[in-house]
Amino acid sequence: MRARLLDATVDCLIEYGYGGTTTPRVAEKAGVTRGAQVHHFGSKADLVVAAVQHLAGKRVEEVLQRIDAISEYESDPVGMTLDFLWEIHRGPVHAASIELWTAGRTDRALAAEIAKFEESVTKTIVAAVSERIPEHADRKTARDFVFTAMDTMRGISVAGFVDDDPDRLERKWGRARKFLYDAGVHALEGRLQAGASG
Repeated sequence: MRARLLDATVDCLIEYGYGGTTTPRVAEKAGVTRGAQVHHFGSKADLVVAAVQHLAGKRVEEVLQRIDAISEYESDPVGMTLDFLWEIHRGPVHAASIELWTAGRTDRALAAEIAKFEESVTKTIVAAVSERIPEHADRKTARDFVFTAMDTMRGISVAGFVDDDPDRLERKWGRARKFLYDAGVHALEGRLQAGASG
Protein backbone atom coordinates (compact mmCIF):
# COMPACT_ATOMS: atom_id res chain seq x y z
CA MET A 1 0.00 0.00 0.00
CA ARG A 2 2.77 2.43 0.96
CA ALA A 3 4.72 1.66 -2.23
CA ARG A 4 1.56 2.14 -4.31
CA LEU A 5 1.00 5.55 -2.76
CA LEU A 6 4.59 6.59 -3.39
CA ASP A 7 4.49 5.40 -7.00
CA ALA A 8 1.21 7.29 -7.43
CA THR A 9 2.83 10.41 -5.97
CA VAL A 10 5.66 10.23 -8.49
CA ASP A 11 3.11 9.68 -11.28
CA CYS A 12 1.16 12.75 -10.11
CA LEU A 13 4.31 14.87 -10.04
CA ILE A 14 4.98 13.84 -13.63
CA GLU A 15 1.41 14.32 -14.83
CA TYR A 16 0.17 17.30 -12.80
CA GLY A 17 3.27 18.96 -11.38
CA TYR A 18 3.96 19.71 -7.74
CA GLY A 19 1.06 22.14 -7.38
CA GLY A 20 -1.38 19.63 -8.85
CA THR A 21 -0.19 16.75 -6.68
CA THR A 22 -2.88 16.59 -4.01
CA THR A 23 -3.51 13.84 -1.48
CA PRO A 24 -6.99 13.02 -2.90
CA ARG A 25 -5.52 12.76 -6.40
CA VAL A 26 -2.71 10.50 -5.16
CA ALA A 27 -5.20 8.25 -3.33
CA GLU A 28 -7.34 7.99 -6.45
CA LYS A 29 -4.37 7.17 -8.68
CA ALA A 30 -3.14 4.57 -6.17
CA GLY A 31 -6.62 3.03 -6.03
CA VAL A 32 -6.92 3.41 -2.25
CA THR A 33 -9.34 5.24 0.00
CA ARG A 34 -8.49 8.60 1.52
CA GLY A 35 -8.61 6.94 4.93
CA ALA A 36 -5.97 4.41 3.88
CA GLN A 37 -3.81 7.19 2.46
CA VAL A 38 -4.13 9.27 5.66
CA HIS A 39 -3.23 6.20 7.71
CA HIS A 40 0.16 6.02 5.94
CA PHE A 41 0.73 9.73 5.26
CA GLY A 42 -1.13 12.29 7.33
CA SER A 43 -0.45 15.26 5.06
CA LYS A 44 0.84 16.21 1.64
CA ALA A 45 4.13 17.22 3.29
CA ASP A 46 4.54 13.72 4.80
CA LEU A 47 3.70 12.13 1.47
CA VAL A 48 6.06 14.30 -0.57
CA VAL A 49 8.97 13.86 1.86
CA ALA A 50 8.59 10.07 1.57
CA ALA A 51 8.28 10.44 -2.21
CA VAL A 52 11.61 12.30 -2.32
CA GLN A 53 13.38 9.24 -0.91
CA HIS A 54 11.35 6.91 -3.13
CA LEU A 55 12.21 8.94 -6.22
CA ALA A 56 15.91 9.00 -5.27
CA GLY A 57 15.82 5.20 -5.17
CA LYS A 58 14.21 5.10 -8.62
CA ARG A 59 16.89 7.40 -10.00
CA VAL A 60 19.71 5.28 -8.55
CA GLU A 61 18.09 2.15 -9.97
CA GLU A 62 17.83 3.82 -13.39
CA VAL A 63 21.51 4.84 -13.29
CA LEU A 64 22.64 1.31 -12.42
CA GLN A 65 20.45 -0.29 -15.09
CA ARG A 66 21.60 2.06 -17.83
CA ILE A 67 25.31 2.02 -16.95
CA ASP A 68 25.36 -1.78 -17.14
CA ALA A 69 23.95 -1.63 -20.66
CA ILE A 70 26.94 0.34 -21.93
CA SER A 71 29.55 -1.77 -23.69
CA GLU A 72 32.80 -0.82 -25.37
CA TYR A 73 32.99 2.15 -23.00
CA GLU A 74 36.74 2.50 -23.32
CA SER A 75 36.57 3.21 -27.07
CA ASP A 76 35.22 6.75 -26.49
CA PRO A 77 34.98 7.47 -22.75
CA VAL A 78 34.08 11.14 -23.19
CA GLY A 79 31.34 10.55 -25.76
CA MET A 80 29.88 7.59 -23.89
CA THR A 81 29.87 9.54 -20.63
CA LEU A 82 27.96 12.41 -22.22
CA ASP A 83 25.44 10.12 -23.91
CA PHE A 84 24.85 8.18 -20.71
CA LEU A 85 24.36 11.34 -18.65
CA TRP A 86 21.97 12.82 -21.23
CA GLU A 87 19.87 9.64 -21.16
CA ILE A 88 19.42 9.78 -17.38
CA HIS A 89 18.52 13.48 -17.58
CA ARG A 90 15.56 12.72 -19.82
CA GLY A 91 12.24 11.08 -19.21
CA PRO A 92 9.59 11.04 -16.51
CA VAL A 93 11.75 10.24 -13.48
CA HIS A 94 13.93 13.27 -14.17
CA ALA A 95 10.83 15.43 -14.78
CA ALA A 96 9.46 14.45 -11.35
CA SER A 97 12.80 15.35 -9.77
CA ILE A 98 12.76 18.80 -11.34
CA GLU A 99 9.23 19.37 -10.03
CA LEU A 100 10.52 18.74 -6.51
CA TRP A 101 13.68 20.84 -6.98
CA THR A 102 11.56 23.77 -8.15
CA ALA A 103 9.16 23.42 -5.22
CA GLY A 104 12.16 23.35 -2.88
CA ARG A 105 13.05 26.92 -3.86
CA THR A 106 10.25 28.24 -1.66
CA ASP A 107 9.77 25.28 0.68
CA ARG A 108 12.93 25.06 2.76
CA ALA A 109 11.83 21.94 4.65
CA LEU A 110 11.33 20.15 1.33
CA ALA A 111 14.66 21.51 0.06
CA ALA A 112 16.42 20.04 3.10
CA GLU A 113 14.91 16.61 2.41
CA ILE A 114 15.86 16.80 -1.26
CA ALA A 115 19.43 17.77 -0.36
CA LYS A 116 19.82 14.65 1.81
CA PHE A 117 19.02 12.28 -1.03
CA GLU A 118 20.35 14.32 -3.94
CA GLU A 119 23.87 13.86 -2.62
CA SER A 120 23.55 10.06 -2.67
CA VAL A 121 22.08 10.07 -6.21
CA THR A 122 24.87 12.31 -7.47
CA LYS A 123 27.53 10.15 -5.80
CA THR A 124 26.07 7.08 -7.50
CA ILE A 125 26.18 8.78 -10.90
CA VAL A 126 29.74 10.02 -10.46
CA ALA A 127 30.93 6.65 -9.13
CA ALA A 128 29.28 4.76 -12.01
CA VAL A 129 30.92 7.00 -14.58
CA SER A 130 34.29 7.13 -12.82
CA GLU A 131 34.57 3.33 -12.82
CA ARG A 132 34.45 3.43 -16.60
CA ILE A 133 36.90 6.24 -17.17
CA PRO A 134 40.38 4.87 -17.89
CA GLU A 135 42.63 4.62 -14.88
CA HIS A 136 45.16 7.21 -16.06
CA ALA A 137 42.52 9.96 -15.98
CA ASP A 138 42.75 12.39 -13.10
CA ARG A 139 39.82 11.62 -10.78
CA LYS A 140 39.14 15.22 -9.78
CA THR A 141 39.13 16.32 -13.42
CA ALA A 142 36.75 13.47 -14.24
CA ARG A 143 34.39 14.46 -11.42
CA ASP A 144 34.48 18.13 -12.43
CA PHE A 145 33.68 17.14 -16.01
CA VAL A 146 30.70 15.03 -14.90
CA PHE A 147 29.33 17.78 -12.62
CA THR A 148 29.69 20.42 -15.35
CA ALA A 149 27.98 18.18 -17.88
CA MET A 150 25.09 17.46 -15.48
CA ASP A 151 24.66 21.17 -14.67
CA THR A 152 24.42 21.90 -18.40
CA MET A 153 21.94 19.09 -19.01
CA ARG A 154 19.71 20.18 -16.15
CA GLY A 155 19.57 23.69 -17.56
CA ILE A 156 18.61 22.38 -20.99
CA SER A 157 15.97 20.11 -19.41
CA VAL A 158 14.34 22.98 -17.55
CA ALA A 159 14.31 25.12 -20.71
CA GLY A 160 12.60 22.21 -22.47
CA PHE A 161 9.62 22.45 -20.13
CA VAL A 162 8.59 25.79 -21.62
CA ASP A 163 9.55 24.92 -25.19
CA ASP A 164 7.91 21.65 -26.14
CA ASP A 165 9.72 21.32 -29.47
CA PRO A 166 11.76 18.09 -29.07
CA ASP A 167 13.84 18.88 -32.16
CA ARG A 168 14.94 22.21 -30.73
CA LEU A 169 15.80 20.51 -27.44
CA GLU A 170 18.00 18.01 -29.28
CA ARG A 171 19.67 20.84 -31.22
CA LYS A 172 20.43 22.62 -27.95
CA TRP A 173 21.90 19.43 -26.56
CA GLY A 174 23.89 18.80 -29.76
CA ARG A 175 25.44 22.26 -29.52
CA ALA A 176 26.26 21.84 -25.82
CA ARG A 177 27.55 18.28 -26.37
CA LYS A 178 30.11 19.47 -28.90
CA PHE A 179 31.60 21.99 -26.44
CA LEU A 180 31.48 19.51 -23.56
CA TYR A 181 33.03 16.79 -25.70
CA ASP A 182 35.93 19.02 -26.79
CA ALA A 183 36.51 20.12 -23.19
CA GLY A 184 36.33 16.53 -21.95
CA VAL A 185 38.78 15.26 -24.55
CA HIS A 186 41.19 18.06 -23.70
CA ALA A 187 40.88 17.55 -19.93
CA LEU A 188 40.69 13.75 -19.76
CA GLU A 189 42.35 12.34 -22.84
CA GLY A 190 45.22 14.80 -22.67
CA ARG A 191 45.98 13.38 -19.23
CA LEU A 192 45.55 9.87 -20.58
CA GLN A 193 48.20 10.45 -23.23
CA ALA A 194 50.52 11.97 -20.62
CA GLY A 195 49.96 8.98 -18.33
CA ALA A 196 50.53 6.48 -21.12
CA SER A 197 53.83 8.06 -22.15
CA GLY A 198 55.05 8.48 -18.57
